[in-house]
Amino acid sequence: MYVNLPPLLFLGPAVGAVIVYLFLRLQVWSKPDAQSIASHGLWVGIIGWMASSLQGAMNAGILRVNPVGASAPSTPEQIAGALGWPILACLAVHALGQLSYPAPKAPRRYAELTVRRIRDFLPRKLAWTTAAIFAGSALVIAWIATLPGHTPVLPTPPGQAPPLGSVYPDNGYMGQGQEGRIPGWELASWLGGALLVLAVGTWLTLVLIARRRQLETLDGEDNRTIRAIATNRLLRTVATIAAGLAAIAGNFAAQPSPGALWQSSWFNVLGLVNMVVLLVMWWWRVPELPSLLRVAKTTSAATLRADPRTHPAARLSISLGAALGVVGGLTLAAGYAAILFPPRPPAVWAFPVLTGVVVLLLLAAIAAGELLVDRNYGTSDAPLHWPRQPVSKGLLSFAIGSAMVLAVAVAFAAAAEVQPFGPKAWPAAVLVSVVVALVGAGAILAVRRRRGIPETGGNAGLDAALRAISMYRIVRTLAAYCLGQAATLLISTGNAWYGVFPPAPGPDPLGPSPAVPIGMVLAIMALLVAVTPVRSLFRTIPRGRAAKQGEPAQ
Repeated sequence: MYVNLPPLLFLGPAVGAVIVYLFLRLQVWSKPDAQSIASHGLWVGIIGWMASSLQGAMNAGILRVNPVGASAPSTPEQIAGALGWPILACLAVHALGQLSYPAPKAPRRYAELTVRRIRDFLPRKLAWTTAAIFAGSALVIAWIATLPGHTPVLPTPPGQAPPLGSVYPDNGYMGQGQEGRIPGWELASWLGGALLVLAVGTWLTLVLIARRRQLETLDGEDNRTIRAIATNRLLRTVATIAAGLAAIAGNFAAQPSPGALWQSSWFNVLGLVNMVVLLVMWWWRVPELPSLLRVAKTTSAATLRADPRTHPAARLSISLGAALGVVGGLTLAAGYAAILFPPRPPAVWAFPVLTGVVVLLLLAAIAAGELLVDRNYGTSDAPLHWPRQPVSKGLLSFAIGSAMVLAVAVAFAAAAEVQPFGPKAWPAAVLVSVVVALVGAGAILAVRRRRGIPETGGNAGLDAALRAISMYRIVRTLAAYCLGQAATLLISTGNAWYGVFPPAPGPDPLGPSPAVPIGMVLAIMALLVAVTPVRSLFRTIPRGRAAKQGEPAQ
């Protein structure tokens, strides 16, 4: 079957690929040490997971009764886009992750005599689990190829005789219609092709992982582990996509056929299996670099808190970070649950205000922690030590990109809400954003002007380390706010997509609005960013010398 795709359709993904490559490259550009490379791998996994969402294709092949309402991909162009872009985007992100590693710069390069093979880095249990999921998805897709299609049943107007064979007599009310579906072999061909592309792309990406050059900043053990980490993240993501393809097939098969006994609801068993696979892959353990694992045993939060040589100000900062992560994560999760599953339709301005209140509380807690450190441990005669690099280039670039995403979301919401009596969420979002920016600037000023901590007794560098941790938390919170606020705007104004982008004429004029899925992805990213700990900065916290008999601990 012929699919007509406009050339400009590829411009957005191309620009997105360039942005992802530059962001990943920036992670390991300035300081390609083990910690930066581990952070780079983590972001590859996060971005690849976000790009792999098949939410827009869950109703693929379903023919809606009312084409003006919620639509579903049913034409070849719609199905190809809904299935193809997430798969290609996920594979492209993992490939860009390998291509964005720094090239060797040393005058001498050390070659390995052994040939690197895929099975040398392939986790056995995860590989067999992924293969089983692919095989199960292939069987489900082959099964739906035998299912027939049927046309939608239109609603019966009042006073009109019910369809022939119906057991429900005319009661004077509008009869309910029933959705149809395309022939099963047609959807199976698209799903099978998508599964084949996913399998081939996974194999090619594994080949790229195995044949990539060694990173000269890592030793041999770390180089082998970083390949195992990349393979682990890739297989977990593609296994979830394969289970998602089976869930799409299950939703298609669960649609009831037209008949005398009309069914208004059904249950997709394969959709539940997809959720189980998603949770299992989320909790599947990721290997850790041996060099970082050795450091983490001595610089973890629990170790620093229990060590009597750790300065009380450092313990306060560590405890504050744990509280910020728990409170912020739970509050934001509850807020987004209220957005996605509201008990009653609240005012649209309530969502931006809720997001802003959460972030204002987090910023106020960070500033309050600085005031406590200043009051309890700061002295006027101690010199103020400002960190050489308060915020890493990667985090700063991510925060700037998040602010640009929020600006685009505000512009979309303002352009979409042009109706004189329609709900307007963007004025509240702009006002709250200004307040958040001012409070964030105040928190940064509190960190900057806090009195110094005496660095006696082996605590040299403590003051700068605590300031760097606080700056990281402030910038991280602001970046999470920008993504979360953009998510609330897109989700609350998702139906206004067609006010900005009018639908094209056709049998199915209103395709699925991409604003809501994009908003959901941004909401998940905001949650991940909000609870990302500062483990890498714990190594900068110095250990004071052990207190002698009769001498108070530092």
